[in-house]
Amino acid sequence: MKEKTAEDIVLWYTANKRSLPWRDTGNPYHVWISEIMLQQTRIEAVRPKYLSFMQELPSISALAECEDDHLMRLWEGLGYYSRARNLKKCALILVQKYHSQLPISFNELLKLPGIGPYTAGAISSIAFDQAVPAVDGNVLRVLARLFAVKEDVRSDAVRKELLDTINDLYQKIHPSGFFASFNQGLMEIGETVCMPNGVPHCCECPLQNTCRTQKEKLWESIPYRSKLKERKIIHRTLLILRDGDSFLLHKRDETGLLAGLYEFIGIDQFISEKEALKYTEKIGAVPLRISHLPDAKHIFTHLEWHMHAYEIQVEEIEHLNIAGCVSADKKELASLAIPSAFKTYIQWYALRD
Repeated sequence: MKEKTAEDIVLWYTANKRSLPWRDTGNPYHVWISEIMLQQTRIEAVRPKYLSFMQELPSISALAECEDDHLMRLWEGLGYYSRARNLKKCALILVQKYHSQLPISFNELLKLPGIGPYTAGAISSIAFDQAVPAVDGNVLRVLARLFAVKEDVRSDAVRKELLDTINDLYQKIHPSGFFASFNQGLMEIGETVCMPNGVPHCCECPLQNTCRTQKEKLWESIPYRSKLKERKIIHRTLLILRDGDSFLLHKRDETGLLAGLYEFIGIDQFISEKEALKYTEKIGAVPLRISHLPDAKHIFTHLEWHMHAYEIQVEEIEHLNIAGCVSADKKELASLAIPSAFKTYIQWYALRD
């Protein structure tokens, strides 16, 4: 990459960058939280959650002291809840070992929970203007198209080659503020101009005159990505035990998928009404009435839940003593960290009742 091309990216970013609440604050904590939230999550979904998160937890020390259930509630709707758990782990380490500050060094950042090469590069370059690449999927797409890379961009060899290209450029350019603007400029081009689906907005791109993919009209085939394995489909039955406005919820294990979050009682297979009633009795509840609710589906990165659900009216739900379960009324439902996988049913009750 030529120095002039890099300068064009910085100038374009300065003139065209979107106004986002975590930009231009110069606060490493803000950069860190926003980068974690933005992983595999759309900006439109992140913006309101980021603002409420910062209002509740304005500092690393506040995050370290936050109760787990409250943290999960603040994170609700963003998915990938392990990110929130790693934030808390990381905050505790920062308080104990780094005087409640994020380290400047890329290598030191990599030692922290939940911070990989991209996030470490983003924090180090954006917050501290360090000469470190930050290559996410958007940047990878821009670079692959700029150089018309026809090999699989998922391969380690291609990633290394593109990283080496940026690092070589960094050795030549040293003006203050360059690295933060250059990295964010590449991200912004990937998010707003060099789109992953459909026709890229090449006429708006500062790289249009040097982009080999644009010259060769190859944007439909670049970047090339090998196919991922198909998602595994899991059939689940939800038992929504209810006594008037009280519902029975189960807290998931502290490890694994949706760890530590609340859910309706679930069985990893489809079962009949008769089997659902029998299971309800088995756990110690007295079923009075059962009805079948609409089916729902939720897609995770590597699997899908296809869900049947039964509403089962039971006697005296608050007196049930089932390990890992709690009763909650409608107001309490709104305050508990319940995965978006079950929002179809939460919203269904809100609209119906």
